[in-house]
Amino acid sequence: MKLTKKRKAVAGLVSKDKSYSLTEASALIKKVNTTKFDASVDLHIMLGIDPKKADQAIRGTAALPHGTGKTKRVLVLTTPDKEAEAIKAGADFVGLEEFVTKIEGGWMEFDVVIATPNVMAKIAKLGKVLGPRNLMPNPKSGTVSPEVGKAVEEVKKGKIAFKVDKFGIVHTSVGRVSFTPAQIEENASTLLNVISKMKPASAKGVYFKGISLASTMSPGINVDYKTVAGL
Repeated sequence: MKLTKKRKAVAGLVSKDKSYSLTEASALIKKVNTTKFDASVDLHIMLGIDPKKADQAIRGTAALPHGTGKTKRVLVLTTPDKEAEAIKAGADFVGLEEFVTKIEGGWMEFDVVIATPNVMAKIAKLGKVLGPRNLMPNPKSGTVSPEVGKAVEEVKKGKIAFKVDKFGIVHTSVGRVSFTPAQIEENASTLLNVISKMKPASAKGVYFKGISLASTMSPGINVDYKTVAGL
């Protein structure tokens, strides 16, 4: 693939053989961005675990102090007695049967699905559609809760869900290139500290095997986990 002059210029700013501090990487990520839009800043974390083992399948949530810079569309599946609470909290879509039918028909105009425990049996059939997209409500990600108002507010304020893939890597957004370096660093640090506390007792050796910070269509920047506050 032929690189543009701009891509070649920024590529020279990042060394593939060097690990940067999180502070350095958070500042550098803005300099190497080549897009004309407000690109996503993503963190890729390779963990020293075996995701095939149930106790090492890392999954959880993190409340990023500055959010991701993207307004998430929230669908709440619940019974009528909880609809007003969800709407007041800012849910974009609220209901049950009509949305189950729409999803089965291919409708996917939402980013997060929250459900109350009493409807899980009714929406179980959506697992084959929502599961592969990591959208199926799950207690571990805080998307199955009797307190739908609180759950919606947390998502709107910047709460994200993450899950390790089959290769032992967590991929998630921690902001946009329009964020200040400090905001990117604080969001990334918050996520890494949450994941650090989730280290399985059965996992041996180095836990953080590799951390990379990258924006859309820009080179990845290796981060030295030892430079992350709190780790």
